[in-house]
Formats: sequence, C-alpha cells, structure tokens
Amino acid sequence: MAAADPSIKNAPVAVPLPGLGRALISAGKISQQVAEATVKKAAANRTPFISELSQSGEISAREIAETISSMFSTPLLDLGAVDPQQLPQGLLDSKISTTYRVLALGKRGNRLTVATADPTQQEAAEQIKFTTQLVVDWVVVEADKLQRLIEQANKSVGESLDTYSAPGDFDFDDVKIEDAPEEKDSTAGADVEDAPIVKFLHKMLLDAFNMRASDLHFEPYEHHYRVRFRIDGELREIATPPIAIKDKLASRIKVISRLDISEKRVPQDGRMKLKVGPDRVIDFRVSTLPTLFGEKIVIRILDPSSAKMGIDALGYEPEEKERLLHAIRRPYGMILVTGPTGSGKTVSLYTCLNLLNQPGVNIATAEDPSEINLPGVNQVNVNEKAGLTFAAALKAFLRQDPDIIMVGEIRDLETADISIKAAQTGHLVLSTLHTNDAPTTLTRMRNMGIAPFNIASSVILITAQRLARRLCPQCKEPAEVPREALLEAGYSEEDADGSWVSYRPVGCPACNNGYKGRVGIYQVMPVSEEIQRIILRDGSALEIAAQARAEGVRSLRESGLHKVKLGLTSLEEVLAVTNE
Repeated sequence: MAAADPSIKNAPVAVPLPGLGRALISAGKISQQVAEATVKKAAANRTPFISELSQSGEISAREIAETISSMFSTPLLDLGAVDPQQLPQGLLDSKISTTYRVLALGKRGNRLTVATADPTQQEAAEQIKFTTQLVVDWVVVEADKLQRLIEQANKSVGESLDTYSAPGDFDFDDVKIEDAPEEKDSTAGADVEDAPIVKFLHKMLLDAFNMRASDLHFEPYEHHYRVRFRIDGELREIATPPIAIKDKLASRIKVISRLDISEKRVPQDGRMKLKVGPDRVIDFRVSTLPTLFGEKIVIRILDPSSAKMGIDALGYEPEEKERLLHAIRRPYGMILVTGPTGSGKTVSLYTCLNLLNQPGVNIATAEDPSEINLPGVNQVNVNEKAGLTFAAALKAFLRQDPDIIMVGEIRDLETADISIKAAQTGHLVLSTLHTNDAPTTLTRMRNMGIAPFNIASSVILITAQRLARRLCPQCKEPAEVPREALLEAGYSEEDADGSWVSYRPVGCPACNNGYKGRVGIYQVMPVSEEIQRIILRDGSALEIAAQARAEGVRSLRESGLHKVKLGLTSLEEVLAVTNE
C-alpha cells in the first residue's frame, strides 16, 4: 500500500467563506487570503465578517456597501443623511437589532424596510419575519454608520428608561409583583426580565396606588408612547417612556398576568397582584387590546378594602341610606343598581354584600369578571367560551340552596327572566343595568321583553348613581354664583336665595386641580304600590319619575345639587355628571 503524501497532510485547510465574502472576491474587491484572514479574526472576536473587513483597511465600508448594492440589486442608503430622531421606534425588537446588526427604517402595509450591511443574512430575515409577521425589504447601508446608529439608539433608550425607573423615595424591597406560577420559556424570560422594565412597571403601579388612581393606560402610538392614570375620574398623562420599550413592557405585564405573550392579535384579560408591605396586597385586572401600533394595556386597580369602607363612606344621604338598608334586609326581591361604566356600581353592590355576609347566609355571585374578593361569598367568573354564561350560573345557583344572589349585569332576557323568578321564589337578588336613572330602568326591563307583572312583583328598589369629584377641603374657596345660574341648574326659588355658600376648586399640592377623591350622587327609588300600578298599566318612565318625586325621591340632579349645598363638590362638576 502506497504511503500517504506528506504534502497533502500538511496542506492548509480551506476556511469556509460567507456568501458576502465570496461575492466580494468574485467582484475583485478583496483577495481570497484577505477574506479567509478576516473570517478567522471575526470568529475569534465574535464580530460580524463585514465589520472586521471594514475595520481592516483593505476596503472601505462605503465601497463594500456600493459593491453589495450593485451585485444584489438592493437599494443603497447613506445613513449619514438620516435624522436618528425621526426613525420609527418599536417596529423591531432591540435584541434582534443588536444581534443581527439591523435597523428598522419604516413600515408600509405588510412590508418592513430594514437597513443592513449584509443582505445575505437569511437567518436574520426569517427571525424578523417570524417576530413581526411582516415581509422584509432590505436596504444596504455602511457597516460603521449602522453600528454607531444602533449603539446610539440603545444608549438613548437605556438612559431615558433609567430616568423613569429610578426608585426615588420608594422602597422597592417592600413591593413585589407576584408572578404566575407557570414556568416561562427561556426566550420570553430574556425579553421581560430586564431590570429597568421591571422597575418602571413597579414604579407605575405604586405611583398609581399612591395617587389613588382607578386605572392605568399604557398606550403605544406611531412615534411615541404614553402612560396615563385615571385619577378622580379624569385621565392624566404621567409618563412618556421610549417607544422602544412597548413590546418588552407588554410582555412583562402579560407574563405576570398569566396571559399568552405570543398572542398579539386578539384582546386578552388577566389578573395580577401587587404586594405592598408584609400584609397589604392589591389586585389588578389587566386588559390588552391590539391597536395599529402595538398593544394598548389597561390595568384597573381593585382594592378589596373599598368594599369594606362601609355604607356611610359612599355618600348616601340619611334617607337614601335608610331606604337601601330597608331593602337589603328584605328576605326576597330584586335590587338593581344602575349607572354608566366607572360609576361605582360594583363597590355599592359589594358594600351591601359585606353587610349581608353572615355565617348563616349563603351568598353566590356571578360576574364578568369578579373584581373584589370577599371571603365568605361564593364568587363565579362568567366564561362565555366555555358555556358558563350568567344564565347558566344562575341556574346552578338555584340548585345550591342560596339565600342571596348577585348577578354582575343583566344583559339579556334569559338572565333577566331567571333573576326575576329567583326573586319571586324567596331569594334576594342584586344586579346592575346600564340605564341613565332609576325610572328608565323599569321601562328598559319592559323593552327587554319582561312582563309588567313580573317586574312589579319582583323589583323592590332601584338606585341610580354617579361619581362626582370631591372638592379639596384644604384649598376650596367660596364662589359667587348668580341667582339665575342657580335657578337654571335646578334649584328652587327658596334655595336660590343666597342663604348658603357654594365653593369652587382652586388647586394645591395636596389635591388634583382642586379636587381630591370622589363622592357618590344617588337616586334611591323604592318601588311603591303606586309605582307598581303604573308598571302594570305599562306606564312611561315620565309617569314613574313624577310619582317617585311625589314620594320624596330626589332625581340625580337634585341629589347632586344637595351635595353642592353641603360644600362637597362644585356646581360645575354636578352639571357635568348629571343630565336633566
């Protein structure tokens, strides 16, 4: 057998060249030896081939870009003529941008224009397409300018976020968001566990709680991102963090709310908890909504202590409070709470349930979803997809030996029909409806298809409510309101005589533009025998309202005007939240 040729054994091993290197060699721009040496150096330094080549001095970054553009018929762009401040933010994840040295330039329809120094990066194209669900259109740029722009973008985002996420006076050791128990995949964890993102979210949640906000809005737009709090019923812009954080922030919120972080096309609902100190936990309800430029996330603060404040803290006048307490002490019948979204209906219902929650009473609730956890009450979350509707839950309740039933909302005839039958067969039923005032609630039920006899024999009380901003006691000052304005607002000739003082908001460091907190405005209408007769003869809401007024029931406007006389709120606020 012939001996092996030693020259073959000592022959240099060919270095595999990237497609870009082979293209530059075939174009005569670099030699085989330069390409192989650059590949080895790039592997040792763990840097891209094209970056090492442009730094070697063998060929300029500009010449590389021009050659690649010509050979691959790809548009060429000079990044020196691009204003970094005008580049769109949030189109591409910063991790992908840094890993593959690419930069999003714009989006049109389902196509994403991406700057790169190497358009042969098939892996980068596939990754971008997978994460954005968009077709990639490459634009060739110079490697050195691209690298500087990417570093500048990442640095500005980090600095901007640090200014928002600095702990300041807050002790984050006592604040903890309780994560979902399910394990997260490694890629998700890398995206959502960034310390600045975590600190920023903690700070926003804690600020919202300390400022007595009811909701947090995280809103992405084309060129900016904003965070707003709803404080005392009004939205206020709190922060404008870099738009580049929108995806990571959304992922972080989704993970701790047990939502699917890979699903960005449909709305999702979840919950999370914020532990403030050793013995205080605040619940949050999370809702995501796909918008044109990302997912808008709204977080509602659900403070369980709000249901335990007591009925006196809600703002009922003595006669209104007595009517409500008399109704909930009845062994059976239906009590309805009406008003728009955000008017405090849930807190009113749970305040009543808290009064009724005794060891000898079986209470069951069906809500979509349950907002306040109340020990001793059997709470059920409605799940339409699984077939657990309000009507299905009510049918199950009636087989569970209930004393009191609370239905989150009467939305259809079936739910209304079962609720009324329960009220007629020895159960106390509490529920809500979306109507403007108490009298129109009865006609609304009639329009839903419920027989007048069933309405008259089951409904025992209706309370309509609104929330008005409460004047700050520290800075409110007397306001001079013309007599004509008082009469036009609804005051009687006797009340407009100037014997009492109205106040106006001023504003101080302790309040929000002159207001601090909110006070309830209520119309509490028991269904008397005379109102039952009007219902049975299918009378109008106007007839019911006239009879209720004759029985001493204030309208919402009259109740609000009474709060103005007491100095609790301003006339302008009452006129804004009530309509006559």
